[in-house]
Amino acid sequence: MTYSYTQEDQAGILIEALPYIQKYNGKTVVIKYGGNAMINEELSEAVMSDIIMLSLVGIRVVLVHGGGPDISEMLKKTGKESRFVDGLRCTDEETMDIVQMVLCGRVNKNLVSAINRKGGNAIGLCGLDGSTIQARKYQAPNGNDYGLVGEIVRIDPELIQNAIEKGYVPVVSSVAQGVDEETSYNINADTAASELAVALKAEKLILLTDVKGVLRDPKDDSSLISEMHPEDVPGLVEEGVITGGMIPKVDCCVKALRGGVRRTHILDGRVPHTILIELFSHKGIGTMIR
Repeated sequence: MTYSYTQEDQAGILIEALPYIQKYNGKTVVIKYGGNAMINEELSEAVMSDIIMLSLVGIRVVLVHGGGPDISEMLKKTGKESRFVDGLRCTDEETMDIVQMVLCGRVNKNLVSAINRKGGNAIGLCGLDGSTIQARKYQAPNGNDYGLVGEIVRIDPELIQNAIEKGYVPVVSSVAQGVDEETSYNINADTAASELAVALKAEKLILLTDVKGVLRDPKDDSSLISEMHPEDVPGLVEEGVITGGMIPKVDCCVKALRGGVRRTHILDGRVPHTILIELFSHKGIGTMIR
């Protein structure tokens, strides 16, 4: 589908964006990148363009990424099966080696390269660098053993802050340094983004996902809940509105808010330029929790 804009339309778009550009200039926005936005080439290009646009207008962007499909692909090539329990990847030592290689290596550097090729200024980091993300072995309440899956105990944001001050877009992979064992830990990227947003005193946390946002009826996109507050969450979980994989995403948003982040957003990464639409338009998009 193509759209025809008059010069007045184009000017109107810029004028609408202006107060938001002024509002967020110099502020930090942490974006968690994954799902279809990561594996679809057109959507990926749109996200990279959005990040560069934000940087050019003075917004300090930190990109936190996962890479589940790439990890599963590499495990398959090595003849190792991907195993998930309660939505978490069971991570033995061999799997952790592959997770670290794929996330901190191929995925991270491909993202850095994609931003730089489009005129941005990105630098690749992982939670191991500068002991940025420190974790201990995750002890599940149900007693399940997920292997080398970590629970964050400390964030040291200094390295990321230094990169931002020097004009870089930090691209951070969610691998953590163990504090209880001499090992690395696999960290959920939503959780890593939430904790980093708190440590960096971010203005916003944005989670890109593969649904429109929080829906009252999962089968009806028009039932989107565009705005909610932390105190609404328990009731919506009890009603069965927030279920499955949306529960940990909403929990990450609530935790970020309680840590001082001003606003959090769950956006549909399947929509091109969803980040710009949210930040620079009156209507916004997705679900905002504030």
